[in-house]
Amino acid sequence: MAAEGEGGAAPAAKKSDLKARTLSAIVMVAVSGGALWAGGIAWTVFVLLVATGVLWEWSKLSRKIAQSWWGRWLWLVAGVVYVGVACEQLLTLRVSGIEAALFPVLAVISVDVGAYFAGRSFGGPKIAPKISPSKTWSGLLGGTFGVSLLLILEAYSVSYAFQHMFGGEPPKAWVWVQTVGECFLFGAIIAIIAQTGDFFESWMKRRAGVKDSGHLIPGHGGLFDRVDGLLAVLFVAGVIMGFPPIQLPPPRDEVHHVILTNPAERLK
Repeated sequence: MAAEGEGGAAPAAKKSDLKARTLSAIVMVAVSGGALWAGGIAWTVFVLLVATGVLWEWSKLSRKIAQSWWGRWLWLVAGVVYVGVACEQLLTLRVSGIEAALFPVLAVISVDVGAYFAGRSFGGPKIAPKISPSKTWSGLLGGTFGVSLLLILEAYSVSYAFQHMFGGEPPKAWVWVQTVGECFLFGAIIAIIAQTGDFFESWMKRRAGVKDSGHLIPGHGGLFDRVDGLLAVLFVAGVIMGFPPIQLPPPRDEVHHVILTNPAERLK
C-alpha cells in the first residue's frame, strides 16, 4: 500500500510542479515584457530589482563557498562587477530600442531550447558531468544550431527590410553563403558563452552544496537560476563594448592624394 501511495502521489506532485512552473513562467513573461515595452524608469527599476535579487542569491552562495571574511568580500566584489556590467549593458541596449534589448534574451532562449531538444534526442558524452550532469556535447551543438537560426532570420529580415525601403537587387548567393557561415560562427560563440554561464552557476551551487540558487520563483528556483546564461552573454558583450574602437592609422599623403584626386590630376 505504501508503494501504491507513493506511486499515486508522485504524478500528482509532478503535475502540481508543472502547474507552478507554468504559472510562474506566465507571470515572468508578463512582468518582464511589460517593463521592456514601457522602457524608461519602469525598465530601469525592473533590471535593478532583478540585479538586486541575483546579487542576494550570489552572496548567499558565496558565504557557503568562502569561509574567510576576505574570501567572501572578493566574491561579493566579483558579483557586483559581473552582475553590474551585464545589467548596464541591458539598460544601454534598451536605449537603442526594444529589439536591441530583446535580442540577447531571445538568443539565450534559442540556445537553451536547441540544447534541450538536441540533448534529449541524441544524448551522448557529457561536457562536464561533475559540474552539470545533464549537459552534453550534442546539446551544445543543438544550442549552436538554435541561436544560429535566430541570427539567420535576423539577417534575412534586415536584408528584406533594406530592399523594401531602398530597392535594389537581392543579395547574391555567395553573399548568403558567407552570411550563413558567419551566423553559425557567432552562434557557436554565443552558445559557448551562455553554456559557460550555466556551468559557472552550477559550479557555484555544487561548491555551496545546494540544488537551487534560491526559492523566489515557484517551480523555477532562484533568479540566478533563470538568468545565468544571459548574465554571461551580457557581461562579455559589455566588456567588449567597453573597449575603445580600433583607430586605423591615417593614409599616407601620397596614397591620400591618389585616392582623392581625379584621373586627370593623377597624371600631373
